[in-house]
Amino acid sequence: MKKIILPAIIITSTLFLSSCLLSSVVSTVIVTSNDRRTAGEILDDNNISFSLLAGNTEEEDKKIKDAHLNYMVYDAEVLVTGEVPNEGIRNYVVTQIPLKDFKISRVIDELRIAPNSGILSRAKDSTITAQIEVLFLNQDVFNPIHVKVMTENRSVYLMGKVTLREANKAAKVASKANGVQRVVKLFHYLKTRPATEIQREKEKKLQAEKEARVAKKLEILEAKKAELRRQIRALDPKSGTNFSPE
Repeated sequence: MKKIILPAIIITSTLFLSSCLLSSVVSTVIVTSNDRRTAGEILDDNNISFSLLAGNTEEEDKKIKDAHLNYMVYDAEVLVTGEVPNEGIRNYVVTQIPLKDFKISRVIDELRIAPNSGILSRAKDSTITAQIEVLFLNQDVFNPIHVKVMTENRSVYLMGKVTLREANKAAKVASKANGVQRVVKLFHYLKTRPATEIQREKEKKLQAEKEARVAKKLEILEAKKAELRRQIRALDPKSGTNFSPE
């Protein structure tokens, strides 16, 4: 029995990991197809994020050990927030960021010289971000995928490629979350929405309308069948005519 259990566990684990990998790939494809960045830009941003989080030397770790740093990357721009003990460490952090990846185009410094925030403060920030992401789902001006959100010390930072109308809507919605003190827009502005995106939405709308028409026709057909059965029963109460397929 023991000889059977181990292979079974391995097979089950392999299937589970395969399904997770497939799900991850599908999710990535969906997000990438809706993102206004190119696949290459998304990859670059992911690489930059990884470099910022995992690329410190032992010497760098010593210098920033008393700092609390958070990063958000969009289109090769890096937003850095958090707390540092003094101006020297602040300057060090800001000057080191571009050295992490040559593709970094800009550093947005939102660091504060202050004691590190506590667990409760960080939990509140996470809650604010979660609230905003939910609120973004309940509006129809922009796609939530197009706006990245980060909260630090109750200040909300928004990044993405959006039109002016979308930017204003995102900021307005974000400001409604409980606990928000200010909203900072760090967008790349588009004159108009991408033509491919508009066309995709038109096709989606046409498909939905087509499905609605088909559903309506089926509803009418079922109503006619029900009426016909009623008429037959009225003529012959013993009749059990059934229009369902055998």
